[in-house]
Amino acid sequence: MRLQDYDTETRYQASLLASHRITAEQSPDEVRELVLEISHKDFHFAIGQNVGVLVPGPHAFGHEVHFRLYTIADIPTASATGLPQIKLCVKRCHYLDGYSGEQYRGIASNYLCDLKPGQTLTITGPYGQPFEIPDDETADLLMIGMGTGIAPFRGFIKHIYHNLGGWQGKVRLFYGAHTGLEMLYMNDQRDDFANYYDQDTFKAFQAISPRPHWDEPSALGQTLDEHQQEVWQMINKADTHVYIAGHESMLDQLDQAFSRMAGSTQKWARKKAELAAGQRWVELVY
Repeated sequence: MRLQDYDTETRYQASLLASHRITAEQSPDEVRELVLEISHKDFHFAIGQNVGVLVPGPHAFGHEVHFRLYTIADIPTASATGLPQIKLCVKRCHYLDGYSGEQYRGIASNYLCDLKPGQTLTITGPYGQPFEIPDDETADLLMIGMGTGIAPFRGFIKHIYHNLGGWQGKVRLFYGAHTGLEMLYMNDQRDDFANYYDQDTFKAFQAISPRPHWDEPSALGQTLDEHQQEVWQMINKADTHVYIAGHESMLDQLDQAFSRMAGSTQKWARKKAELAAGQRWVELVY
């Protein structure tokens, strides 16, 4: 679905309650967690959904409003006023023009990262199919994310252990980043997943580029290889659900890793199709 195909007619005003940098100051990447209070009590969302942010213009190429999507990074909560509250995980982005070599600021990400508490913005949505949580609490859950793709898993895992409780199946999170400084929600600034390390069913694995100064991608494939026995056993269980979130460039790494586990590209293609047909393989990529 293209951005221009989304319905943005239903709009909500939101106030920024807080904006915290969740990457280390020495990290080249600035990622912030924004806490927003929605001014309408009838705003409801499900785990894994996203909202649209409307950046007022005018902008280049003649459009008055710039529209971008961001995944909600927490479970539904209310602020002290009783109004709905959401959290967004936003990376400040810059883009390099391949022709001119000129660098441009990402419109929506810089707009959001520059907001100060008390300022307001306009959002739309929510959009997207939420991550389906199996009814059977003995089902295994395999989550694989990269970059700000960690956002939906933060809310997902919090929901499993705080709201549902007593999850008996395995919950495995594999998270990739260029360096340890970009491990969102798994670093010194914000280590939310540490709350679940005492759960018998939960484990998280970091996948960091072995040579970050060479601008190599994260080591998701290598980290999956290191745990291939458990991962492949989970993939072959009839009740395992797999959730993928992050930039679409990660999909090639995953297909290569799972093809090695399966024994060939063809065998993995059949297994992946089987998972997708059973609605046990879900991708949330951008």
